[in-house]
Amino acid sequence: MAVTVFIRYRIDPFQREAFKAYAQNWGRIIPRCGGHLLGYFLPHEGTNDIAWGLIGFDSLAAYEAYRTRLKTDPEGRANFEMAQAQRFILREERTFTEGVEGTLNQEA
Repeated sequence: MAVTVFIRYRIDPFQREAFKAYAQNWGRIIPRCGGHLLGYFLPHEGTNDIAWGLIGFDSLAAYEAYRTRLKTDPEGRANFEMAQAQRFILREERTFTEGVEGTLNQEA
């Protein structure tokens, strides 16, 4: 992946299951729209209101094409609307990163 979008969410910790369902929905939607879903992550111990999503793309242009497809995807729009209606996402931050060659997918 040339670019990985690192999404940091501040979630309502009392609506953890709602965020989990939201993330699981992206498991179907993101690949269909052209993103390489690396995963969504919920808090387990420690801070209970921070979650993450990581999505890879070949380029920023591929990301922009994905965003265009996502806006017209009926299931994607429904997932965004569900999050807005239930208000379990309090804040969302996107950071665009690139992997450091020689450090990705290393095994012992």
